[in-house]
Amino acid sequence: MSTSDSSVAVRIGQDPTADADFIEDFATMSTFGATPAGGVERQAATEADAQNRRWLAGWLTDRGFDVRYDRVGNMFGLYELVPGAPYVLAGSHLDSQPRGGRFDGAYGVLAAAHTMDRLRRYYLANPDQAVHNLAVINWFNEEGSRFKPSMQGSGVFTGKIDLDVALNTQDTSGTTVAQALASWDMLGADDVFTTGEHHTPGGLSVASYAEIHIEQGRELDKAGVLMGVVPSTWGANKYEISVIGAQSHTGATAIADRQDALYGAAKAVVALRELADEYGDDLHTSCGQLNVYPNSPVVVAREVHMHLDLRSPSDELLDEADAKLNRAFAEIEVAADVQIERRFAHTWKGHTYQPEGVALAEDVIDALGHSHMQVRTRAGHDSTNMKDIVPTVMLFIPSVDGVSHAENEYTHDQDLTAGVDVLTETVARMAEGRL
Repeated sequence: MSTSDSSVAVRIGQDPTADADFIEDFATMSTFGATPAGGVERQAATEADAQNRRWLAGWLTDRGFDVRYDRVGNMFGLYELVPGAPYVLAGSHLDSQPRGGRFDGAYGVLAAAHTMDRLRRYYLANPDQAVHNLAVINWFNEEGSRFKPSMQGSGVFTGKIDLDVALNTQDTSGTTVAQALASWDMLGADDVFTTGEHHTPGGLSVASYAEIHIEQGRELDKAGVLMGVVPSTWGANKYEISVIGAQSHTGATAIADRQDALYGAAKAVVALRELADEYGDDLHTSCGQLNVYPNSPVVVAREVHMHLDLRSPSDELLDEADAKLNRAFAEIEVAADVQIERRFAHTWKGHTYQPEGVALAEDVIDALGHSHMQVRTRAGHDSTNMKDIVPTVMLFIPSVDGVSHAENEYTHDQDLTAGVDVLTETVARMAEGRL
């Protein structure tokens, strides 16, 4: 479509005042849970997360959106243009990693809010153009740092995670998701949309979904390209395991008599890295969390809880690496005289986004005169779940030096605002039934 053909973002998004408003709102939002080093810490359903949600709720309400929470704490800002019609959803997540960056997730939520407000005003002035309604979404607990697994809110929304299992998930202090959400009045009594396994009579329906996010990698930054369009995802296998040994004295217990859980865990970490080295760029592995019990300087550890993950663009390679990891576990059990137990698994296969959505996004970016390339996402996003139930578009903007999940995460202002322009036109075409 040419820039002269009902291109909402060209007419609205490239407004210096609108761009300045977005940057000002982003600066305000970044104060919630701000850390001295320039990042944020607002893990899911903490006070900082609740404060940020309240601010966003006020912002949306002031602009005529109806703010609701569903039964797992997903937050919606709804605007009805066409009574009874399905909704186009756009958003991401406000929760962060511990001492995380201020752009990860939060940018996508605010970009969606500004997008929907621009389109609200546009369609009020042009009421015959939209065939769908508009909704901003802030997904609960995308990060999976306080409560595991990640992408929990969208997992329940799409029927991939059982609601009761999610609500009863505990953090390290024993607080459940249900308790945490209820304490901040962020737990709805009903489902808002009729998707996934949990249906509410009379609930709203979803037509399509869009998400914009910082890339969290270096491909766009290295190439000097503004926009990434995501055609597919890497697959991932995530595990929580327990390495079980026996508690004993670090001085008095002979080495041959020890069942050192930490030694076994260390060998597991090394085995993960050796797998990555074996497969090169086609496999990423990590140990992202390790808790040692009793964690005393004079005690041989009796137990270690670990969170491991393997990611690959090839489902077949992922299965092969997983089998090799299981064999390594068996060898570690013998060498360290420990037991390794899998306590939880969260997996997803590598899948493609709808080609029509990829083509739509690329056409939008061309119409706006920006550079773009296709970037397969290695990280999990809520769109990873949504693409399996509705047409979904996933967009990236550059991350400087590829830094993410860290306080020095950074994206330039002009890239932030250009991304909002692209999202606005993309959602406009979705709202007009072109996807």
